[in-house]
Amino acid sequence: MFGGFDIVIIVLAILVLLLIFAGIKTVPQGNNYTVERFGRYTRTLTPGLNLIVPFVDRIGARLNMMEQVLDVPTQEVITRDNAIVAVDGVAFYQVLNAAQAAYQVAGLQNAILNLTMTNIRTVMGSMDLDELLSNRDAINERLLRVVDQAAHPWGIKVTRVEIKDINPPANLVDSMARQMMAERNKRAQILEAEGLKQAQVLEAEGRKEAAFRDAEARERSAEAEARATQVVSEAIAQGDVQAINYFVAQRYTEAMAKIGTSPNSKIVLMPFEASSLIGSLGGIGSIAKELFGDNTSDGPTPRRGNPSRPPRVVIPPQQD
Repeated sequence: MFGGFDIVIIVLAILVLLLIFAGIKTVPQGNNYTVERFGRYTRTLTPGLNLIVPFVDRIGARLNMMEQVLDVPTQEVITRDNAIVAVDGVAFYQVLNAAQAAYQVAGLQNAILNLTMTNIRTVMGSMDLDELLSNRDAINERLLRVVDQAAHPWGIKVTRVEIKDINPPANLVDSMARQMMAERNKRAQILEAEGLKQAQVLEAEGRKEAAFRDAEARERSAEAEARATQVVSEAIAQGDVQAINYFVAQRYTEAMAKIGTSPNSKIVLMPFEASSLIGSLGGIGSIAKELFGDNTSDGPTPRRGNPSRPPRVVIPPQQD
């Protein structure tokens, strides 16, 4: 049988064990607990085994210190150009100071959610619809900067704010599609006009180059003609009459050859004197004798045919 003293010892041992178990607090990894003494915050318990004063200290708030995801519901936003779009998003945040997150704001997630939705309307409402659809990264960056700065006193860090969907009305989407098609047609027409312009420029450059080459050829031909005329003139000045006869006969025969090779059947009346033509032919004969004659030591080369027979020149009779 236990005596009274033994019973007291047993009761005291049980109380001590209860006090020890009541003062031992185990905090899971990724969490922080706040400790309140008589309702006042005293300290924060970190992950692991911690001791508190039983019946004096108590656990105030249990906070998750890991990065958390907050879904932002869909809301309508009116842009600067009065377009109504439906927008939703997602926010990522992490508690850095458990005491501030527990005692600086009531309803932490609700506060972050409302703060994010309000700034989404503010940021996106100050932009045009085209900017919303093409500058989503800039919108996310502005939202992150504004929301993180506003939530900093709460002891949290907003790590990311992302806009998931931007849904314009159906009629506005159709208008945008037509606008895009018109813009593409416009660019196609501009490219076609630019190609036509470039082709015309190249063709004009080609004509310019061809005209330049033709002018250069005519210039060189004129220079050669002038040189030939100068040579003939110098020969005439030196008293060589055969040169002028050769020059005139050459021009005469070239003109006659052009008339003879004309594809048109025509009758050409050419008033000229027979004596002039005979003189020209005689000049040609004299020049040919001087150039191709055999005034060598072996004696003259006999002419083909009848050497004693002069060339016949038939002059048509002239009517009075």
